[in-house]
Amino acid sequence: MRIWIDESARIPPYEQLRAQLRLMVSSGRLKPRERLPAIRALAAELGLAPGTVARAYRELEWEGIVEGRGRAGTFVVDEPPVAFSVVERQLADAAEVFAAEADRLGLGQQAALSALETAFASRSNFEMEAD
Repeated sequence: MRIWIDESARIPPYEQLRAQLRLMVSSGRLKPRERLPAIRALAAELGLAPGTVARAYRELEWEGIVEGRGRAGTFVVDEPPVAFSVVERQLADAAEVFAAEADRLGLGQQAALSALETAFASRSNFEMEAD
């Protein structure tokens, strides 16, 4: 499972985690009945406090996306209330390919996001010139 937490972002880490897990469920990367990583294990992997991961899981549970089963763990529900349209799924797939290529090139998240912003800016400039 690939999750990025940007410590310099204004978005709190628990919200970054919640949003990424929600996206993984809605895009089908996390399947119904699939077990999420244990809170302590994911916290250690991401360098977060266990309470931060627990809060993200709790919020996903409130949304009806996952369910906690005590010591058995936290699981994606049978029918999550989130679903992507075809276009959203294609965009998520393209983003995954882009992220994998950035990793292959040894670039960090910030460098990849900067490159993406530059690409959008150049497209925007090109469209204005075409008008």
